[in-house]
Amino acid sequence: MPKNSRGISEAVIRRMPVYHRYLKELIDSGVERVSSKELSGLTGFSASQIRQDLNNFGGFGQQGYGYNTKALKEQVDKILGIDKSYKSIVIGAGRLGQAIARYNGFRDSGFNVISLFDVKENIEDISGIKVRNMKDLEKYIRDEKVDVAIITVPKEFCQEVAKKVIDAGVKGIWNFAPYDLKGPEGVVVENIRLNDSLLTLSYFMKEISWPIIY
Repeated sequence: MPKNSRGISEAVIRRMPVYHRYLKELIDSGVERVSSKELSGLTGFSASQIRQDLNNFGGFGQQGYGYNTKALKEQVDKILGIDKSYKSIVIGAGRLGQAIARYNGFRDSGFNVISLFDVKENIEDISGIKVRNMKDLEKYIRDEKVDVAIITVPKEFCQEVAKKVIDAGVKGIWNFAPYDLKGPEGVVVENIRLNDSLLTLSYFMKEISWPIIY
């Protein structure tokens, strides 16, 4: 499993959003304190794994007390970099792009969608967010200092769009196109393969439906 510059494995990093989600739910429910054992029951990770994960970043708990939910969430927010806001755009104003633009959860996590882009002309605003033409893409990124591009275009246009947004200065790409993008040094790319997840679901459904042969 790859590690980042701090020597922390990707597996640890990918567990942090899970802690973030459950801590938010606990805070919303009025819970002020939680133990690693209680977090284990929520997340499915072992209590020792949770303590090890958090110790990678300095700990934050007290023996015999556990974790203050608000304080721990603030630390997890900092670890994930969502204690600040990222200007984001969606490229491709089809159904997936529109759904992403409408979802308030991304804004709550610090990713503020400020515009959509599409090759089609005269598309109506999506939840108050303007849909601009692709010819204005690069200038808009530079003028607005966009941080993140969310790509929802067909596979055959994905690489071309990625090059444009990278050249214009974005530092992060969230790619929903069925194409494995790779970014240059200094640009982070997260490829989301929805079909892969669906096929994984299919595998486990097959496993539970197989007859048991004695």
